[in-house]
Amino acid sequence: MSLFRTKSLASLQAEASAEHGYKRTLGPVSLVSMGIGSVVGAGIFVQTGQAAALYGGPAIAISFVVSGIACLFAGLCYAELAAMIPVSGSAYTYTYGSLGEVFAWVVGWCLILEYLFSGAAVAVSWSGATRDILSEVNIVLPRIISSAPLDVVDGKLVTTGALINFPAVFISLLLTYILYIGIKESANFNNLMVVIKVGVLLALIGYGVWYFTGHSELVKANWTPFIPPNSGTFGEHGWSGVFRGAGAIFFAYVGFDCVSAAAQETKNPQRDLPIGLLGTLAVVSFLFISVSLVLTGLVHYSKLNVDAPFIYALQQVKAPALFRYLIEAATLAGLTSVILVSLLGQPRIFFAMAKDGLLPATFAKIHPKHGTPHVTTWITGIACAIISGLFPLNLLGELISIGTLLAFALVCAGVLVLRRTEPAAARSFRTPWVPFVPVAGIIICVVQMFSLPTITWLNLTIWMTLGFAVYFGYSRRHSKLAAKA
Repeated sequence: MSLFRTKSLASLQAEASAEHGYKRTLGPVSLVSMGIGSVVGAGIFVQTGQAAALYGGPAIAISFVVSGIACLFAGLCYAELAAMIPVSGSAYTYTYGSLGEVFAWVVGWCLILEYLFSGAAVAVSWSGATRDILSEVNIVLPRIISSAPLDVVDGKLVTTGALINFPAVFISLLLTYILYIGIKESANFNNLMVVIKVGVLLALIGYGVWYFTGHSELVKANWTPFIPPNSGTFGEHGWSGVFRGAGAIFFAYVGFDCVSAAAQETKNPQRDLPIGLLGTLAVVSFLFISVSLVLTGLVHYSKLNVDAPFIYALQQVKAPALFRYLIEAATLAGLTSVILVSLLGQPRIFFAMAKDGLLPATFAKIHPKHGTPHVTTWITGIACAIISGLFPLNLLGELISIGTLLAFALVCAGVLVLRRTEPAAARSFRTPWVPFVPVAGIIICVVQMFSLPTITWLNLTIWMTLGFAVYFGYSRRHSKLAAKA
């Protein structure tokens, strides 16, 4: 039963009020900006077109609704737990206080997939976008130093002849340094990136509305049928394609929960964390659904399986060249902020796990001047640089969604457990319609997990096997909660 020992709510709340070395500088606007910075990136700028072409067609907008509902249910549960337990560690900490240590470890191990691997995956996308933009001004980066030396072909890892993806390494280390020097400086940089990309997306939506008014018949043809008939294979259009698309583009929503990882750097966490979480979801859901409708309205979905679907669509409808340049700028800004916030979230998860003894104490050190977890920030940044410098995007992207969905499902379960075990606890935010919301959140997350390819489940099994080896080999024996038992 020691596997299921839980941290008491009182001890978690004591941690939240204790001196921890972090600087409390973030308010609700910064938290929403941080959430948008983490969410609006490769998922919307790249995966929307590919998912529409391969899975959902114009109904990829419905896929965004499905994933958005799953995130809303999870977000409502996150908001209650974040307000009750405003401690760095996000879903890991909440699960430790509700379901027990072994489940907390599973969530913490899954969050490495969400933050570290998504940061590396987006760094690879940043490299490709940078290479394409530079080529437009006749600056050509040799593939030997700007692409992955490894690739996956027919399920096998093969070499490509390249040496390293240097741009991906460069941006990973540059943003790691920005995070090292302070949370306020990081937040200001992220705010600038968010203003750029949200402004461009709103301009794109406005252009789409203007274009639709003058080309209604073309748009109607592109949207008919809105849900293309299934090809005979599960997941290739039809309703199964809508759900397969929801699982695929769920990666676009990954990161909104990073807001809760900054709990101990928030001025008023009980009030501001729910605003940050739910505000992020409201903004990005509007952007995702609107932009996906614009994209499939401009160009037939079957033509969108390209690396830069928005630029391709604008070229096809002969949009002003200015729009293409704006989209390129927004893409680069979007990818940059996603990497930044991914690299911000992971060290704080490591910090929380180390404070509990599940990782070495070195992982819990805070810089005396900058007030940042400097050791884990550099560990995360260097690991991200190595991974993004060696591996391709398709390999890195496979694991991210399924690990996050599992973490979300366990957070929803945590609300159900704490409502039963701690019914009288103070809750500055309460998840509405319990048990419907958490149960529905669990069901939708699990359905999306099972809609993902078999190879993704195999990779998750390998990852979790490695995680349990670390847990039983080190973490369980060094757990501070076990030492108190």
